[in-house]
Amino acid sequence: MNVFDLRDVRFAYDSGSEALAGVSMTVHAGEQIAILGANGSGKSTLLKIMDGLCFPSAGWVQAFGRPLTERALQVEAFNFAFRRRVSLVFQDSEVQLFSPSVWDEVAFAPLQMGFSQAEVTSRVEGALEALRIAHLRGRPPHRLSGGEKKRVALASVLSLDPEVWLLDEPTAGLDPRSCAWLVGFLQEQARAGRTVIVATHDLDIVPTIAERVYMLDEGHELVAEGPAAAVLSDHALLVGCNLLQEGGHVHLAPPRAAPSPSLD
Repeated sequence: MNVFDLRDVRFAYDSGSEALAGVSMTVHAGEQIAILGANGSGKSTLLKIMDGLCFPSAGWVQAFGRPLTERALQVEAFNFAFRRRVSLVFQDSEVQLFSPSVWDEVAFAPLQMGFSQAEVTSRVEGALEALRIAHLRGRPPHRLSGGEKKRVALASVLSLDPEVWLLDEPTAGLDPRSCAWLVGFLQEQARAGRTVIVATHDLDIVPTIAERVYMLDEGHELVAEGPAAAVLSDHALLVGCNLLQEGGHVHLAPPRAAPSPSLD
């Protein structure tokens, strides 16, 4: 069974401007996918559709073999099962963090899923340790550094242990050491068998985090799909999609992720 199937998905805002113009894609369980595109190409909208936060103006979406629609998510059992399996990490951590303390933030999703207090505590402590933020448990998230906020956002998802990770520009605003740490974290999720879908215009991380690539152009259309190395080798296409300057190049050899740098 596929994790996601999208066919001719279109999305238009209330203003009438189009964000997606007929996108079709399939994601298999355990795959690592990169959705490439310049700013404004529709990457974030596509992730939100896969997370059931907004719905196509035309076309259809299936998740785990079932229609992913507004009506379907109004059914408590379906909504519960879907939210348990799929989680989105927003580009701006500020959007995702709202609780009075880091511990409360990481505990929020497991509590909503109805886990016992003992299970919630176990999941929260495990996520805090994995992200190396146990010392921040009592701190207000809004007073943390950008890197620390990113770790809290990741921990809030890790506490659910979802099958599918959706990440929107996860390296935005991170320094090189923090970016290397994050790449290593995503590799760990892939090795654990999770499906990882990353929307990004950071071409340098793609060979490390993605097996396959879908590329959107500035007209919000899907213009390429295939193995990461093949798509990234098409310089004319990258230039045409405003992902690479004329004469630029992409490092196709996967960089080594740092094993345990801080993410401050």
